[in-house]
Amino acid sequence: MPSTYDPELRQRALRMLAEARPEHGSLTAACRHVGGLLGVSPETLRVWQRRYDIDTGVTPGVTSDMAEENRRLRRENAELKKANEVLKAASVFFAKELDRPRTK
Repeated sequence: MPSTYDPELRQRALRMLAEARPEHGSLTAACRHVGGLLGVSPETLRVWQRRYDIDTGVTPGVTSDMAEENRRLRRENAELKKANEVLKAASVFFAKELDRPRTK
């Protein structure tokens, strides 16, 4: 299970990565260097950097805010679909009750 890192550590790691990047030949080498210093996986650093680039508009992609909004809307949509199913079932039930002949 992935561990969660403190947002301060994430910001610090991204700053260190930005400072170390010109000194190294590639992003991967810079991630290895900074990851070794902070005890964070180089792949984790690469993902953080990629997400940061997308969120700041450097790289095209879906921003974190937009992804969260999509998740929220999908959950809301699923809840509304369930509510519609319940209402349809209730409508069918009560329609049958109204159509049934009554004996007194």
